[in-house]
Amino acid sequence: MTTKAVAVIFGLYGIINISVFYVNYLLLIPKFLNRKRYKLFVLSIITTLIAYGLLKYGVGLIFKDIILDRMKGQSIGFWKYFLNTFFITLIFLFLSTVLKFTIDWFLNERVQRDLENQRLTAELSFLKSQINPHFLFNSLNSIYSLAYQKSDTTPEAILKLSEIMRYMLYECNDNKVDLSKELQYLQNYIDLQKIRFGNKAFINFEVLGEVTNQQIVPLLLISFIENAFKHGIANDAQHPIQMRINVEGGRLYFFIQNKKHSHNRDAA
Repeated sequence: MTTKAVAVIFGLYGIINISVFYVNYLLLIPKFLNRKRYKLFVLSIITTLIAYGLLKYGVGLIFKDIILDRMKGQSIGFWKYFLNTFFITLIFLFLSTVLKFTIDWFLNERVQRDLENQRLTAELSFLKSQINPHFLFNSLNSIYSLAYQKSDTTPEAILKLSEIMRYMLYECNDNKVDLSKELQYLQNYIDLQKIRFGNKAFINFEVLGEVTNQQIVPLLLISFIENAFKHGIANDAQHPIQMRINVEGGRLYFFIQNKKHSHNRDAA
């Protein structure tokens, strides 16, 4: 028996095994298992095992003389040969099923992450569209009132508003921004509110931890601070608005507390 003949036989068996793998991977699993047609999937697997077992047995009959020569004249009965090829085929079916489920799981996870990112992006875009007009109109009204009263704080208020709008329009269009810039934006907003209240707003704003080289989703915290001024009492020295940002271990912890108006609950 020549080496070439042996290579041909093993090559045929290899092609058969590979075809088993891809028939299950590309046809049986998508058509039956993924669609929860379990009975048809089991039936198709059994049919595949029998069909490929017979196919391998047929190859064995065609090259019987070469195989017997390699086995030193020892003959193999049909059932023994069939069961041997049956288990080899089963292994390839099992491997293709595991690989298919693994790849599908990773692809599904990636799709879910992409969908989640798209949802968050849409929510942030909606949030920006709500914040910008509301905040701008309120600030312009406050500055108009200061200008009407010929207040000395009018230039400072205009400067703060200019810095805030520049940040909102030009610097926070990316998915992430530097935390230091976001904190400066929050500080400008708080300073503008203090001017609006005639410096009678009592606010404790504290930042703890290392904020350099850290990033955050833009405009993520401003809605909480806006609500504190909108629904809370800012001119009560006994109950100042408390804000604390703590950066620790790669995480950002945000705490805010304010007293509500009497028609609401006493505290929030």
